Amino acid sequence: MSRKLLLVFLYLYALIFSVLKSARFPNEWAESHWLLDYRFGFIKRGLAGEIFGWFFRKNEWSIAVLSAGILLFLYVLIFRIAVKETFRNENSFPRILFFLMFFLSQYVIYSAHLIGYFDHVVFLLTILVITLINRKKIFAASLVAVFSIFIHEISFFLMLPISFFALIVSECQNKKFSFGDIFSKSILSKLALLFVLPVITTISISFFQEINDENYFSIIFNYLKQTSMISDEVAGSVSSAYTKSFTYYFEGQKGHFIQRLFISKCTIYYGIPIAFCLWMIFREFNFKKNIQLFIVLTTAAFVPLLLHAIAYDTYRIWSFPFMILFLGFWILSSKEITEKRREVKKLSIVEMIFFIFSFLLIFLIPNELFDGETERFSLLVRLILMLPVFLLLYFLKKPQSKID
Repeated sequence: MSRKLLLVFLYLYALIFSVLKSARFPNEWAESHWLLDYRFGFIKRGLAGEIFGWFFRKNEWSIAVLSAGILLFLYVLIFRIAVKETFRNENSFPRILFFLMFFLSQYVIYSAHLIGYFDHVVFLLTILVITLINRKKIFAASLVAVFSIFIHEISFFLMLPISFFALIVSECQNKKFSFGDIFSKSILSKLALLFVLPVITTISISFFQEINDENYFSIIFNYLKQTSMISDEVAGSVSSAYTKSFTYYFEGQKGHFIQRLFISKCTIYYGIPIAFCLWMIFREFNFKKNIQLFIVLTTAAFVPLLLHAIAYDTYRIWSFPFMILFLGFWILSSKEITEKRREVKKLSIVEMIFFIFSFLLIFLIPNELFDGETERFSLLVRLILMLPVFLLLYFLKKPQSKID
């Protein structure tokens, strides 16, 4: 069997396994977001529901179809990116392990579980922004970022940091990056063009919410209740999310920030696989010679964790760095900013132990899902399903010439 076919099958197997563990229909929280629009005046996150209402009747079926379409499109894009970037150097075992870890990661698991969330739209738009940056269409990328922030202000944490990294890589291609390069006239002007409008938009939405605290609470609550799709509990939670200020949430959640970041279960279950992905990137792109650029990428990956200071959905937030690192790998690989190595270095024993431990954490340990649900597949089934992965890796660790 050809090596390329083995790689495609490995990634597809991992993706399907992760999705089947937690896939479901959109929950009431996701449905509420698509139901809300600008019918009562401007509200944050109202743009997606407004556009949705132009083309569809707002009911459970149309929301489910739209959510499934968005998620499927995202999966097609990330799968295509992974396969394409693997084929650039298909003998690179670190590259294979990185993408395998991503497809098994908590990000893919929660993306299927939280179907209908605006996070998926934000990451689709992030892929578009990175593509525009690579094509030197900086102002167009800025406009897309503004559009994304009107859909969900979480774009500020998910999209803008990795867009910054994409711009730096684009401008410093085939050149060692240093922090001083950021202050060059060329890069500063492009950074301003890319970020001024999105930052102003984020500040404006935040200010609007601060001065309109709870003005629309009862209106949103009653509207969601009238749809007969949303329970009182969820309607109240969503109404608070749309009307309570960021200051309110920060005051309520800041005391848990350190615990969620450093001494939670996620610190181990998610942190170790994330560290492994970072190490594969460091190794694959020889960042020993470009450590400052690696610091920029690492920072971009961990910026979403700042959301722990204002939000309590800890598991969802911890899944974001996986996707950020995936985008970072794509940016680096597609721009080819490092020298091509003539030989593929084998992983050390320590690195293989690191991989196996990380792999077992995300493959065998069930994640805590939302709404009291549990992952599918018992431990015994997981152990059986794990065997084909190791079998495929056994063949793929050999260079191309030894297989075909």
